[in-house]
Amino acid sequence: MSRRVLRWGAAVLVLAGLWVLSQSAYLLPETQQALVVRLGRARALVTEPGIVWRLPLVDTVVFYDKRLLALDPPSVDVILGDRKRLEVEVYGAYRIVDPLVSFRASRSPEQGRLQLANIVTSATRRALGRVQIGDLLSQERERVMAGLRADAAETARSLGVELVELRLRRADLPRETRQAVYDRMKSERQKEAREVRAEGQAQAQEIQARAESERTVVLATATRQARIDRGEGDAEANRLYAQASADAPDFFDFYRTLQTYRSALSESTPTLILSPESRFLQLLSAGPSLPRPAPVSPAAPPAPAQTSER
Repeated sequence: MSRRVLRWGAAVLVLAGLWVLSQSAYLLPETQQALVVRLGRARALVTEPGIVWRLPLVDTVVFYDKRLLALDPPSVDVILGDRKRLEVEVYGAYRIVDPLVSFRASRSPEQGRLQLANIVTSATRRALGRVQIGDLLSQERERVMAGLRADAAETARSLGVELVELRLRRADLPRETRQAVYDRMKSERQKEAREVRAEGQAQAQEIQARAESERTVVLATATRQARIDRGEGDAEANRLYAQASADAPDFFDFYRTLQTYRSALSESTPTLILSPESRFLQLLSAGPSLPRPAPVSPAAPPAPAQTSER
């Protein structure tokens, strides 16, 4: 019985020793620094990587990151100097340079981050409350952000924090104002579109009227020239016709009679009742009177061939 008690007692002592050892030592990586706190007071700051020793149940180790940390505070409503409201969102980067001051100010890294976000928000409202919306849309924006960064960095030193960067990520109108601004911009664009469309229609009508005027002038000129050419052609045709008629009057009388037959005997003309002895039917009954060819005299017999004598 006593041996069993001794074994259990030894096991309990070994386990207690292992627990005390695990609670007494912490491994500190290169990216962090540790602050040993005893009963609520900072006792030692360890910045070199290695093992950090503490008293179990008495000391507490608070770890602070050495690296550059991102700061992303929530968006905030800001009233500018020209009484315009904006929904502003900033982002930044910071580094914990004095863990002892940070512990005394915020007691933990998470609480320090919240306090730094509040400092940045207050500095944003102060800096943007003195400017107008046009300054944020021009080259003055860099000057405004430099002043904001300097103001926030000065206050952040009380937290043992170095504010490395602070920039403006987004600056929009509030949601309740955004729709009204959008509607006003939409109506302005529609008004401009109507004006441009009206100017385009006026220019189109002017161009169309000018084209119609030019078309009328071109058609009148072409019609006049066509009539002149047609008149000259008809005159030339009449002259040639008269000249040809004078050269061969019998042929042209015959030709005009044939043209009259064509017109009178077509299917569209009415029925004609004529006498067989009518001159109109002379060609149909007797045919054309053609001139007789001149008689050909008989050819003389060829002369006999003559031979030459020596």
